[in-house]
Amino acid sequence: MSTVTAERTSAERGGSARERLLQAADELFYAEGINTVGIDRVIEHAGVAKASLYSAFGSKDGLIRAYLEHRHQLRVARIQRHLAKHADPKARMLAVFDSFDELINGPKWRGCPFIAATGEARTDATVNEVAGVTRDFTRQCFIDEATTLGLQDPAALADQLVLLYDGAVVAAHVQRDRAAASRARGMAELVIDSAPR
Repeated sequence: MSTVTAERTSAERGGSARERLLQAADELFYAEGINTVGIDRVIEHAGVAKASLYSAFGSKDGLIRAYLEHRHQLRVARIQRHLAKHADPKARMLAVFDSFDELINGPKWRGCPFIAATGEARTDATVNEVAGVTRDFTRQCFIDEATTLGLQDPAALADQLVLLYDGAVVAAHVQRDRAAASRARGMAELVIDSAPR
């Protein structure tokens, strides 16, 4: 799709100026990076006035925050959908890996937006804060289920599972390994089964 066609398509989607800006930022930042894409490009892609961006987000930093928070909300919803399929705590812990497997094997996967943004921003407080919230959410999912399972040290198990999850994310992101989540899930099952009760 050409840039002109992409811009026209985004503008024709409708919605408020804020929604259109966020959708344009989501498309462009995810495809090309938060530093590469300038504000003027997002505004043109969204088909809105420049003042709309400042009114809705205050700055590019505010738009980046909104983009990453939107990506976080998508992750939360996807994980919760997979958790809801199971009642057993062990199955629910493994479902976190299933949710990631679904994502990386879907047609829109282009890498982890949080790794990409963190790599670009390095010490940027906004990016690191939202990425941290996302990582903490995943860890808390593991803690909650490990606690329900009655394990001796739910936090220690959660740390191990987050390490496996993070490894799968990196392998899928850097190596384009579409089997990373399923392999990490297998290792996670062994870790859960060997955790002290």
